[in-house]
Amino acid sequence: MFKLKLPTDPRWANIAEGNIGEILTDHAWCEQKATTNAISLINMLPEHPEIITELIAIAQEELDHFSQVHEIIKKRGYVFGKARKDDYVNELAKFVVQGSREDLIVDKLLFAAMIEARSCERFKVLTENIKDEELKTFYKELMISEANHYTTFIGFARQLGDIEKVNKRWEEWLEYEASIIESYGNKETIHG
Repeated sequence: MFKLKLPTDPRWANIAEGNIGEILTDHAWCEQKATTNAISLINMLPEHPEIITELIAIAQEELDHFSQVHEIIKKRGYVFGKARKDDYVNELAKFVVQGSREDLIVDKLLFAAMIEARSCERFKVLTENIKDEELKTFYKELMISEANHYTTFIGFARQLGDIEKVNKRWEEWLEYEASIIESYGNKETIHG
């Protein structure tokens, strides 16, 4: 899926299911951060109204996902905790190039695509491995949405940058992500 170099061990779903309240809180905060990321991309692309229109839709959808997860947290009687630091995302952020404006924009889009790809893959693992039927259905729906976001961000990068350079850079992102994801998959967080 998405050419990810290192798939998530399905046993991670057992860790996640062992503390659903924590995974839901972490997930809610991931959706909030995805909303913020889409808005920050809007700020970087004022000269591309067609892309801004799509980014607005993504931001609204991510905010809707945040709301949905928050409702599940409330319904199940869990406490919505404080924002979590996402070590995985912070490690990915270190790989964003600080070159030309075009290179930075392309890399920010690939950064977003990478997060969406891994999130989608994790949702797939949850869908296939947890016993909770409500969450299984919920994560299947989100998996489809995240896949759409991934393809949108990759498409924007290819639209705004040289396609060959973008494809080469995406391969570099995949290699880098594989090198850091090796130490993840043992905590009850979406990327942990």
